[in-house]
Amino acid sequence: MKIAVYSCRKDEIHLFEQYGKEYDAELVLSPLPPTKETARLAEGCTAVDIITTPVGRELIDIWHSYGVKAIATRTVGYEHVDYEYAESLGISVSNVSYTPHTVAEYTVMAMLMAIRKMKAIITRYMGQDFSLKEIRGRELCNMTVGVIGTGKIGETVIRNLSGFGCRILAYDVFEKDSVRRFAEYCSLDALYREADLITLHTPALPETCGMINKNTIASMKDGVVLINMARGVLVNTADLIEALERGKVAAAALDVVEGESAIYYKDFKYKPVGHHEMAILQAMPNVIMTPHTAFFTDEAVGDMIRYSIEHCIKAGSGE
Repeated sequence: MKIAVYSCRKDEIHLFEQYGKEYDAELVLSPLPPTKETARLAEGCTAVDIITTPVGRELIDIWHSYGVKAIATRTVGYEHVDYEYAESLGISVSNVSYTPHTVAEYTVMAMLMAIRKMKAIITRYMGQDFSLKEIRGRELCNMTVGVIGTGKIGETVIRNLSGFGCRILAYDVFEKDSVRRFAEYCSLDALYREADLITLHTPALPETCGMINKNTIASMKDGVVLINMARGVLVNTADLIEALERGKVAAAALDVVEGESAIYYKDFKYKPVGHHEMAILQAMPNVIMTPHTAFFTDEAVGDMIRYSIEHCIKAGSGE
């Protein structure tokens, strides 16, 4: 089977070659993203393998004309693909899963950095300011942590947190007995009201977009800490900034942010980024921002590539 692989990074090449041989697939590897101009790379291919570039009807139509039967995005999120339209043409669309430990461990790291004011400490240390003013932190063991979303990643976060001795509250539409061993399920309103620190692990769905907004923030404790390692659209950025500026939210750690897709994974060293809200957040000493890298480990990247190729093979053969 022949598969066109778009947006292939240098660090992915050896893994694509490894799994291509394992699955007996002919791979057309390209560093270019999928566009109307690069669509021709999929001529003669049964499937295409993409990452985060938006894929709309026009591009899907071109691939369909080439006989493409499957689109595999080697990401957990799939909202960047018009999957309903693809399905109407008989093209299957899949996302991937990967080890939950990668994001779960990153989340706990972000929590600790936020409550220990690590951004301010590191910034001041680089300027040779070794004083203790305004950098006294908090201990996680004495906090109530609210985990919204208890899928694989959320549950792993909870298991990791259980070793710290903190009280853990959890919310999910689908509750799990395995989570109840370490956390107390409660309503979303109760979680907002009682948690000192809230971490998000839900997908981007119509009902979750903007779930953290001025109204929900108002129901939270004064000085709450917010962690978002999931999807940028879960948080209304303007409302978060306002809450940070007046001290309602004491700190935040964000691996994702609204409007990131045109920015993250690109180099802006020598030009303006063009995202005013991101610039405001980045300038705040109590906000830690990273460019959607919580997933980025050797193990996770290997999983993403292997599962995307596996889907292409199975979908292309009618499974």
